[in-house]
Amino acid sequence: MRRYARMALLCLGCGVCSLLYGFSQLALSLEQEPGRQRQAPDFAATGDRAAAAAGSEGRGQAGAGRCKNLSVSFWNSYWMLPSDVCGMNCFWEAAFRYDYMKTHPSEKMHLAVVACGERLEETVTMLRSAIIFSIKPLQFHIFAEDQLHENFKDILDDFPYEGKVNYTLYPITFPTESAAEWKKLFKPCASQRLFLPLILKNVDSLLYVDTDILFLRPVDDIWSFLGKFNSTQIAAMAPEHEEPRIGWYNRFARHPYYGVTGINSGVMLMNMTRIRRKYFKNDMTPVRLQWGEILMPLLKKYKLNITWGDQDLLNIMFFHNPESLYVFPCQWNYRPDHCIYGSNCKEAEEEGIFILHGNRGVYHDDKQPTFRAVYEAIKNYSFGDDLVHSLLQPLELELRKTMHTYCGRVYKVFTKQLTKSVRDLYARRSKGR
Repeated sequence: MRRYARMALLCLGCGVCSLLYGFSQLALSLEQEPGRQRQAPDFAATGDRAAAAAGSEGRGQAGAGRCKNLSVSFWNSYWMLPSDVCGMNCFWEAAFRYDYMKTHPSEKMHLAVVACGERLEETVTMLRSAIIFSIKPLQFHIFAEDQLHENFKDILDDFPYEGKVNYTLYPITFPTESAAEWKKLFKPCASQRLFLPLILKNVDSLLYVDTDILFLRPVDDIWSFLGKFNSTQIAAMAPEHEEPRIGWYNRFARHPYYGVTGINSGVMLMNMTRIRRKYFKNDMTPVRLQWGEILMPLLKKYKLNITWGDQDLLNIMFFHNPESLYVFPCQWNYRPDHCIYGSNCKEAEEEGIFILHGNRGVYHDDKQPTFRAVYEAIKNYSFGDDLVHSLLQPLELELRKTMHTYCGRVYKVFTKQLTKSVRDLYARRSKGR
């Protein structure tokens, strides 16, 4: 009797294994289904250099390497893993991969920025702010006009990275057949961010920021939002406005936009693997389109109705796919609009500003001296100097001089989180971290 029971158990085990193998083969066939793979757009001549540079960053992450270090995006359902990640053992590893990734995020954080014209100093100041407080290693992806590359190299190579920062410079690159249209959309180079998922093919997740961003707490903290994405979310951004009465999109937009007041794309956290694989609903065709397919049709349809270029296109896209967006609070993208008409970011009032966004050129004029004071303090800080005496105390004195402005009246929101970040940094150093 026992013999028959063992044979039945053995047959049951074989049946389960066959079923699992069948599922894995079905997943592969779906991945490779004819007609679902569309050719990615060709990029302008400089794009070959960009793609090559991007590819060099991904070495060791493909195939078995990606499987070994578990550096796989959150989009994967438990058994639908691409064949180049783990091979035949994907099913067994996938059972614990999702939980592992939520508790053990990738050790390297990828941050991208696009710099053109006179944005060199502003970009470098942003990078400095990212370096000061961040814990895990940083990989900067800097897209810049060719004439700026040597300047970036000269400055960044002198930074005391202490082994925690690497950078790659890329040329500005647009699809060959429509490069002229993308270049003149909104500001020069602004729409480059739309093509990052197609250029940085070996980067799983990425934090894109405008050049006028300043980090007042570790990049690690916004990076951790990746672990909070649900199964449908591919990107995270903050609302364009907290107060609809002063909102731009809900008062003036001539195109669809996300939510009540739209979204601001100056700080955009992306799971790029999910973005590349998603098929987006749209108002141009009943057929869902992938990221590389939807951009040009969107531009052609709405180019006479959009004001803020690529940000408007993102609003349109997430209007039709709201389930794909994770919205984080306003203190992660704090702009002049949050204080020039009176304070309207409650989260910043309670916890301070986490990421400062100096749009409207406020770092370089006297219209909003509170924003300029923070920018100048970080720009002038020298790595290795005491942060309390060289950054916090001079900044506090300058901010007190701005109390005649609406933003100056709430100047403490500009230093509350910064003070905590300094305290936490020294605490980590005292523990040898």
